Amino acid sequence: KTSRLVSTLTGILVPPNKAIVGANAFAHSSGIHQDGVLKERTTYEIIDPRSVGITESKIILTARSGRHGVRHRLEELGYRLENEQFERIYEKFLELADKKKQVYDEDLEALVADAASTVVQTYELVHVQALAGDKVVPTATVKLRHANGEERTATATGTGPVDAAYSAINNIVQAPNELLEFTMQAVTEGIDAMAEVTVRVRGQEGDVFTGRGSATDIVVASAKAYVQALNKLLDKRSGGRRTAIAEELERV
Repeated sequence: KTSRLVSTLTGILVPPNKAIVGANAFAHSSGIHQDGVLKERTTYEIIDPRSVGITESKIILTARSGRHGVRHRLEELGYRLENEQFERIYEKFLELADKKKQVYDEDLEALVADAASTVVQTYELVHVQALAGDKVVPTATVKLRHANGEERTATATGTGPVDAAYSAINNIVQAPNELLEFTMQAVTEGIDAMAEVTVRVRGQEGDVFTGRGSATDIVVASAKAYVQALNKLLDKRSGGRRTAIAEELERV
């Protein structure tokens, strides 16, 4: 409180890295620090943060964070995951953390939502690359992996990079459909925010399927959502039984 009062009266901001009173004084982003603090706070904190007016220590999730820190934050958000589930999410977390400075709670929830999908994965998105601009024809190259292990690649053009990516996916999947809805929103703030895309497609028999995907790249998120929707369509077409979760998503 004294530090904030002095800062207010003098007009001089307290640097985030200022010892004891700085915003980062009790923030931990290194995996070994997070693990140590979670096991025994005094390992890296010689004083109690509450003694200087800070409610609690902060675990900042970055590319340097380890499993203990990520699992701890997931549990605080209410997710109790089996080891196999957690390892899948942690792998995706590392991929995301390499692309952005800090991973927020909303990012984690988006990763959990993606991992929780119980749709039969006839096709998995392996790679997507798009070229776009005001002087070029939007072009996208997509690689998908079939459930039998075969990888297929296609290139297509479109009115924009997302349309081109969808055309390339259609060339591989060969599942006629009509795109009914495409929506996108930023999961977090900032230029490195994750995009969450939701699509609704209608198959030839009139059934409507919903797909969701998230990524820091808009085209990748869009491709993930479209592939998920097509996987549901293929599952229905082959007579497979979709789970209650998948059916609920389609009714959203």
